[in-house]
This record gives sequence, C-alpha cells and structure tokens, in this order.
Amino acid sequence: MISVVIPLYNKEQSIVSTLQTVLKQTYQNFEIVIVNDGSTDHSVEEVKRILDPRIRLIHQKNAGVSAARNRGIEEAQGEYIAFLDADDEWKPDYLKTQHELTLKYPECSVYSCNYEFKDAQGKVTPTVIRKFPFKGENGILSNYFEVASCSNPPLWTSAVMVKKVAVQSVGGFPVDIKSGEDLLTWVKLAVNEKIAFSKQTLAVYHIRNEASRSLSDLRKTAPKDLRNTNDKVGLELQCIYKSCHDRIQKKRLSLYIAFWYKMRASINLKLEYRYAAIRCASKSLSYNYRSIKPYIIILIALSCPRLIIKKIIK
Repeated sequence: MISVVIPLYNKEQSIVSTLQTVLKQTYQNFEIVIVNDGSTDHSVEEVKRILDPRIRLIHQKNAGVSAARNRGIEEAQGEYIAFLDADDEWKPDYLKTQHELTLKYPECSVYSCNYEFKDAQGKVTPTVIRKFPFKGENGILSNYFEVASCSNPPLWTSAVMVKKVAVQSVGGFPVDIKSGEDLLTWVKLAVNEKIAFSKQTLAVYHIRNEASRSLSDLRKTAPKDLRNTNDKVGLELQCIYKSCHDRIQKKRLSLYIAFWYKMRASINLKLEYRYAAIRCASKSLSYNYRSIKPYIIILIALSCPRLIIKKIIK
C-alpha cells in the first residue's frame, strides 16, 4: 500500500481539488494521511466534507511543513510514501506509474516522475531536465547531482515517492530550515539510495506569479540567510560533501554545491544585494571554477548601474 502524506496549513481554496486528484487515481491501493499543521482557516472543514474511509486527518500545533511531513511519515501505514502538497495536483496515472517503477526497479528506494509548472493564470510550462543517464521512458537516475546542477530539480516533493524505511533512515525532513528543507532530504537520499525516474509528466506544481510583486515584497519573503554564504542548507551540503568517500559522487556533489551558491547569487543580484551576490558567486567558484555564470554575476554586480541590472534580469 502507498501512503499519501499531505501537510495542510491554510489551504482551504485548494485542498479539495488536490484531494480529488488523489481519489481519481487509476491505482487505488492507497491511504491519505493529512497532517493539519494548526490551520486557522476552513481547511479542516473542507477536508471533512470528503467522506472516504481512506482519509485520515491528524492534528498538531503549527510547527512547519517539515514537522508536518515527518508526522505523516510516522503515522503512515504503507511501505511507500508519496508526498503531495495541499495546493498541487497529480494526473490520473501518477500512482500507477510510481507503483510500476517499484516493480521494475526493486533495488531502488526513491521513485520520481517528471512534472510541469502551472501559474495563477493557468499557463503551463514544462520542466527542463538534462543529462539523463538512460534513453528510454524510465530508468535509474544514477547521476542525480549532475542532472540537478544543470536542470530544474529532478526530485520535487509532490512528484516523489520513497520507501518509508529509507526516508526515516536519513531523518526525514529537517525542521530547523525554512527554505530548501526538502532539497537536503533528496540529497541525503541520493547519496545513500538508488533513484528510479519516469520521464512521463504526471504531477503539476502550482506557482504564484512573482512577476507582479514589488522588490520590497520579494525582499520580505526571501530567506533570512539569503545574503549569507554560511546558510544552513549550504553548510549541511558541505558536511555531506566532506563525509562522502566516493570519488565520482563527490565530484558531482561539488558541482551541485556550486550550483546552489550560483542560484543564491542570482537571486541576490535580482534583489539588488550586490555584495551578497558577489560573495555567493565566489563561493560557487570555489567548488567549480569552470562555471561561467558566477564570473558574469560578479562582473555585473561590480560594474553595472542599477537600471542596467534590472534590464539584464528582465
């Protein structure tokens, strides 16, 4: 059986439609574990409207999405856990495809499929995932860090299913990190476990329209440690890197850490934090000096006027 774990916090507008995409799956051997993380709106009432014995609603005080997922993992009765956020959705064959991956690749502990983005206006954008190590429709993603360093994330929470024992063995999701917490979980699993991947696009990531938000609003919602190269995710990635003894895996992980800081440098430049952009770009180069983009970010941050930076980013 598959346990579908859904953390719930103030999603009354979307939780019913999200649940319907689970209930309409062509594969029906599942339970749904919804962890209400202290919602203050009508989310719980919306869930209770759906009368299905496979739905279990668990309540806890607000502790964050990681704590909610971890509670769901503990409560799950299935061997496999499929994560789904309360405002995302699955296409009808999602669980069927994930189940088929478990049968075809029993040596794996992580199962994932492709996904797409949908904005508030309903516009759908496909992912860009490069350097697959296999040619068919599915296979083992043996070079996770290499793929993740040049693509959209190949593992995204609402498109991942894991063996319960595997995710528990890496400690679940870190509760002391507010941004990038799931990224660390996937990294730990990628180091220790094998990943099966289907190229079929079977999950939908609903995104907010950031383009209309002001610079001040974007700054307010940015992670507090964005301008710091000693961020919690980055430091944890470096610890994983130091403890890795596989030469090939370590090389790929260094590219991934470089990618992480390059991404932070780009965001800092967008938010007009010039010196933070330079620091993060320099940190990126310390793990991969051959990457061109960090040099460009440093050059722009040092020499370009504000209006020119805005045009470049746009």
